Amino acid sequence: MAGLLIVGVVVAVILLCLADRVLKARAQARQLRKLNDRMAAATARVDQQQEQKQAQAQASAALTSVMPAIKRPPLSLPGLGPHAPAKPRPACERPGQPEHGAPGRATGRPARRAARTGDHQVRASDQPGA
Repeated sequence: MAGLLIVGVVVAVILLCLADRVLKARAQARQLRKLNDRMAAATARVDQQQEQKQAQAQASAALTSVMPAIKRPPLSLPGLGPHAPAKPRPACERPGQPEHGAPGRATGRPARRAARTGDHQVRASDQPGA
């Protein structure tokens, strides 16, 4: 009778361990399914974004092929006559500054402003005794 009780306890322990393993495997499979669903949704979003970018690029290319003037520089610039050639200026130059290598300049750099030292002209109304 005692032997039968020991065998029953051992079988019960083995069945409990097997049930625990089955429950853990099902939980892991459920987590993997959820992760797979999230990855599929993210992939679908990225694919949709890529398709939108490609459609925008194709639309832009179609627009510039229909309107080639977008790619060309303007025929005339404001402030210049209609037949005056447009002379490209470097981005660092501003209108009104001498061009690089202008006569009387030793360097090819644009002129710099004088440093402000704090010396200001005094107005007649600010002078003492006035």
